[in-house]
Amino acid sequence: MFKKFIERPVLSTVISIIIFMLGVLGLVNLPIEQYPYIAPPTVSVTANYPGANAEVVLNSVIIPLEEQINGVEGMTYMTSSATNDGNGSINVFFEVGAEPNMAAVEVQNRVSSAAGILPAEVTEQVSR
Repeated sequence: MFKKFIERPVLSTVISIIIFMLGVLGLVNLPIEQYPYIAPPTVSVTANYPGANAEVVLNSVIIPLEEQINGVEGMTYMTSSATNDGNGSINVFFEVGAEPNMAAVEVQNRVSSAAGILPAEVTEQVSR
């Protein structure tokens, strides 16, 4: 069967060109809706606690913020990290298709409501 393609290179070339043209035709006619936006909206919250190590940042800043942020409408999951230089960050991931601006506003509202729980040094940094 494969001998035909070796013995008749013109047939092989014509078949290859036809396959290529069908691929280009299919690509051009494929609607753009077939390629959905798959990156979920993400909101980042950062905090700075001067002079604190990672464990203190985790216990006094990250955990209270996570407890307040947890349950925001459309949230799928969140990740957090703390460093030994007093910095902490929380990334909140939302469902695909969620409105990014509304997600940011809802997370900001939750963070604002947690301001009373956080140490004074952390809320001082936010107000500057």
